[in-house]
Amino acid sequence: MPEATETTQAQPSVKDLTFREASVELEKIVRSLEAGDLELEESLARYARGVELLKELRERLANAEQKVQVLVDASQQETGYDTASAPATNFLD
Repeated sequence: MPEATETTQAQPSVKDLTFREASVELEKIVRSLEAGDLELEESLARYARGVELLKELRERLANAEQKVQVLVDASQQETGYDTASAPATNFLD
């Protein structure tokens, strides 16, 4: 019986990996594919996993960028108000 390789063993779901873990795994996959030492089937399996990881990483980056933009916009709105002419609000606390 052939020995189980890294990609044929049970792998955690891409969604269960942290961003760093997914990035490191993708980097390892790229290096192994670039080395050219894999059998065709193994190369295809790793490529498919790499595509899955890349898609998830891009989605997470897009979500993070969106959150940062919301925070930046909120910060700019807060600092954009002329509070000197606003009524006092200390009685609301």
